[in-house]
Amino acid sequence: MNKSWMKRQSRLGYIFIGPNMLGVLLFFIIPAAYSFYLMFTDYKFMSPETHFIGLANIRRMLGDELFYVALKNTFVFLLAVPISIVLSFIVAVALNKSVYFQKTLRALYFMPYITSGVAVAFVWMLLFQPSSGPINGFLKGIGIAHPPGWLSTTGSSMYAIDIIWVWFMLGYNMIIYLAALQEIPEELMEAAKIDGARPWQIIRRIMWPLVSPTTFLLLITGLIMTIKNFGIIQAITQGGPGNSTTVLSLFIYQNAFRYYEMGYAAAISWALFVIIMIFTVLQWLGQKRWVHY
Repeated sequence: MNKSWMKRQSRLGYIFIGPNMLGVLLFFIIPAAYSFYLMFTDYKFMSPETHFIGLANIRRMLGDELFYVALKNTFVFLLAVPISIVLSFIVAVALNKSVYFQKTLRALYFMPYITSGVAVAFVWMLLFQPSSGPINGFLKGIGIAHPPGWLSTTGSSMYAIDIIWVWFMLGYNMIIYLAALQEIPEELMEAAKIDGARPWQIIRRIMWPLVSPTTFLLLITGLIMTIKNFGIIQAITQGGPGNSTTVLSLFIYQNAFRYYEMGYAAAISWALFVIIMIFTVLQWLGQKRWVHY
């Protein structure tokens, strides 16, 4: 009786996960396998002929200067992730206390994350306008005679994108941290205060270690999300000026859908997959030292 009940439950479980697994198969596993095949071909979109060319696309990628420019820009882009995590933790700690307009402030911080990427791009293009934008107007007002060109110059454009991405991710990370902070027992805080701990010591010695699993989650998901993202960059700069904001994900998009070189784009996408895997493995190995469950 027990075995037959277990079999029925197992079949029911497979029925429930079946549609989701079918979606994973159709939209993830099969396309990934097909892109792995394309990596070894010279396939171009809508081309009637496809030839097997072995490792030619990989050799081309390793000899492509623009690939290394995109790789460097990708690592600069990733700097936004730890900065956003630290800032969002500080904001979450502040908004976890009783402050005026607490719920309104939480909503305002989270608002950018649910805002259209095109709207975000348009607003920040106005803010970063080098000659008449409010940011440079403020910098000139406090005595900086030659403020950065932001999105209009090759030296500062990628850092301007980082600022936008930190602002975009801040609200999401803050909400996740708020949920984690509210799970910390009040008894620990009270005991620390009785023992004479100062507020910054409570944050450093109690709050930060106890939310380290949340930090680990945000770090992994944030790095993966950032390394794959190109929508905001495409909307704001299209990779310019002078390829100074071309990241690997945008480089893949350009080769696939602008130049229709699907085989070469597939090779770059698998290089991106390897980079994501390396980051993820390193984080899983490193989390044993600093994550406290």
